[in-house]
Amino acid sequence: MRPVILVRGLTAAAVVLAASFAAGCAPQPEPSSQAAPSSSAGGAAACPQGKLATETAGKLTVGTDKPAYAPWFKDDKPENGQGYESAVAYAVAEKLGYQKDDVVWQTVAFNNAFAPGEKKFDFDLNQISISDQRKKAVDFSSGYYDVRQTVVALKSSKAAKAKSVADLKDVKLGAQVGTTSLDVIKDVIKPSQQPAVYQKNDFAKAALKNGQVDAIVVDLPTAFYITGAEVQDAAVIGQFENVPGKAEQFGLVLDKGSALTACVTGAVDSLRKDGTLAKLEKQWLADAVDAPVLK
Repeated sequence: MRPVILVRGLTAAAVVLAASFAAGCAPQPEPSSQAAPSSSAGGAAACPQGKLATETAGKLTVGTDKPAYAPWFKDDKPENGQGYESAVAYAVAEKLGYQKDDVVWQTVAFNNAFAPGEKKFDFDLNQISISDQRKKAVDFSSGYYDVRQTVVALKSSKAAKAKSVADLKDVKLGAQVGTTSLDVIKDVIKPSQQPAVYQKNDFAKAALKNGQVDAIVVDLPTAFYITGAEVQDAAVIGQFENVPGKAEQFGLVLDKGSALTACVTGAVDSLRKDGTLAKLEKQWLADAVDAPVLK
């Protein structure tokens, strides 16, 4: 993403708009490419319901950044169960044997979630893409969302006329630090001028709105929320192709070598298999506008 891509992101205006247009913009359907879990899923004996070795006995501590952006969360309140990632967190908790009241939310900055060092959460979700580099410092569950990076540009900028990756090389681009969105700018677009890098996606959106950059890169659902509810003078220019068999995915982040990794991965796999992830995606990220693919 978030930081939810084009960077993370990474997302309020009218509640109705957020629930329909903005909150509903999933990438083009494609075969899911499951990320390899850090360890094999454990059985019932290894994952006792509601009795895992969590940070606080009997509780499940879940981390995410603040602000918590729509459509991944709603009203900047992860605890309300609304928005795709909030709903996924509670669905995972239920699979692990924890009720809603057992879930404790903790604010964790995007970059800190996957930085080296001991974690104070059981898992974190914040539009964090699974990557081999990040796996050196943390564990990931299997992917809970297949994502595409997207370009958002001011309608009045030269970036708005871009039809290909080459058309973006000479425009001023921006993204959130530490995100795959920034990686796309550097590794795919390879612009002629250094991209602007922002600590949070809110800063990137403000720079776009003020004309300090021509375009920013974020994930597709976030892109449609920005253009539908936050920066009305901006438009989704296009999305980037995923490499076949290597779809970018968001994963739950856990401490390196966490005893919970297998159980959390098993929960995510079960939610995908029983259709829960597809149902939640349809509820919160549906009605996607078909963004052209930039080649």
